[in-house]
Amino acid sequence: MPTTADSSPANATTTAADSGPLAAVLAPATTSAALHAVDLATGAETGLHADRPVVIASVVKILFALEFARQADAGQLDPADRVRVTAPDRLGGTGTAGCLDDVELSLRDLAAFMMTVSDNTAADLLCDRLGLANVRSLVAELGLAGTLVTGSPRTVVEAMAEDLGGRLAEASAEDLARTRAYRPGSTNTSTPRDVTSLLSAIWSDRAGSAAACAQTRALMSRQADWHRIAAGFDDDVLVSAKSGTLPGLRNEAAVVEFPDGSRYAVAVFTRLGTPYRRRPDVDAAIGRAARLAIDELRGQ
Repeated sequence: MPTTADSSPANATTTAADSGPLAAVLAPATTSAALHAVDLATGAETGLHADRPVVIASVVKILFALEFARQADAGQLDPADRVRVTAPDRLGGTGTAGCLDDVELSLRDLAAFMMTVSDNTAADLLCDRLGLANVRSLVAELGLAGTLVTGSPRTVVEAMAEDLGGRLAEASAEDLARTRAYRPGSTNTSTPRDVTSLLSAIWSDRAGSAAACAQTRALMSRQADWHRIAAGFDDDVLVSAKSGTLPGLRNEAAVVEFPDGSRYAVAVFTRLGTPYRRRPDVDAAIGRAARLAIDELRGQ
């Protein structure tokens, strides 16, 4: 039967949830994990440490995408406005963040790069245009009491580099854990339940106008990464998702829509014992855990 999600804090001792089926799927690949899933039609829920504060990494970009869509729909910005991405803007990585030359594109294309390939430079520039105060106001408006937005990806990377004295490449999992970027409350932070509440509001047009919510859903449906939650479902199931990754952290939040019309929001956050970037076992475990949680809600 679907259950009320566990609400133990991050430093809690072992609870019944730690030995349940969700924990059994995630424990072999992670040192800690938290998950929440909810049926968007009935509100039935299940989870593992659903109210535990977690570092959300690029899952924060869902909020940036939503605020962009709201401002565009309200006429507060022109999505066709052009932005030039230059060398000082680039962080390295995917999309414009890894370009070798300057590029120019629209705000709406920045949003697309941010959501499809998790382009960090696109997120930085878009957040600058949106205004961090407006993103924080959105969090308050939506009643996401467990969510804190400290800044864009550059803010996170700069804090990590400062805390490590510039030794990012050599950092161990223990070194990383001591940085602000890995401490909930000192970086972009939420809870699995807050994230599924955000997704529920977007999918029910309660997070803004119908047009703004539809645009955010469309952006999430275009994510290029299908290794995590989507990997747990068949091709006829639509998964609209946003991943979040830092060395030693692998997360994803998604809405899963079945051919019968049923829809489920699910958010999975994991912490690993190593900073290694290539962990297909963790990606697969995230997909299996999401599938297990949703199967429980579907009575399967």
